Amino acid sequence: MTSRQGSDGSSSARVSGSPVIDIRDVGKRYDEGPPALDGLSLEVRQGEALAVLGPSGSGKSTLLNMIAGLDRPTEGSVTVAGVRVDELSETASARYRRDRIGMVFQFFNLLDDLTVLDNVLLPAQLLGQDRSGARDRAAELLGYLGINRHAAAYPGRLSGGERQRVAVARALMNRPALLLADEPTGALDTASGAEVRQLLTDLNADGQTILLVTHDLSLAESCATRTIELVDGRITRDSRHPRAETAAGR
Repeated sequence: MTSRQGSDGSSSARVSGSPVIDIRDVGKRYDEGPPALDGLSLEVRQGEALAVLGPSGSGKSTLLNMIAGLDRPTEGSVTVAGVRVDELSETASARYRRDRIGMVFQFFNLLDDLTVLDNVLLPAQLLGQDRSGARDRAAELLGYLGINRHAAAYPGRLSGGERQRVAVARALMNRPALLLADEPTGALDTASGAEVRQLLTDLNADGQTILLVTHDLSLAESCATRTIELVDGRITRDSRHPRAETAAGR
């Protein structure tokens, strides 16, 4: 599956040789008190799977929201796939998420009154893609993720692991440069969580760049090529995993 190919037919590594994520000296304050992010700098290269760990209140969600263009830094810059995200208008931010980012959430965020296929097709419809081509892409993803037999089913009839696979298929529909996953196994039982863990590992092995926010150390160690730990809005640890050598440079 050519998951890294861009929606315009180009590679998602449009900034080949440059970081997919380039965060420089970012600070974020919401009110008086300690900052949510405190002078944080981070680079993530194409083909990396980065897990972000840290206790509650450490800045993990703030970092994710900055990268997704859902929040703005008080200071510093956020560049993703060549786009200065912190300088975008609200309209441009929405377009950026649609074109460059795939997002997977803890509670799936599927529309229960739409079939699996129609849930997966939503991003393509928002982009105005040809329906025939979009259906081919959706069928490719459902087959790749092992859920094509559920195309006509409604999400409420699926297991948690299957619903998360649908959410991943939707996130990959427009061939994003970056897949953001926010506690993707947090609402799953052990067996379903293991399925999603393997899925993320396989996606990264196929070249998808991933940033994963999680409290689950075992998830980070099994499917990430690199882990950072945040404490009080600062990176206190940055380590690479054995998988990094095979995944880097894809």
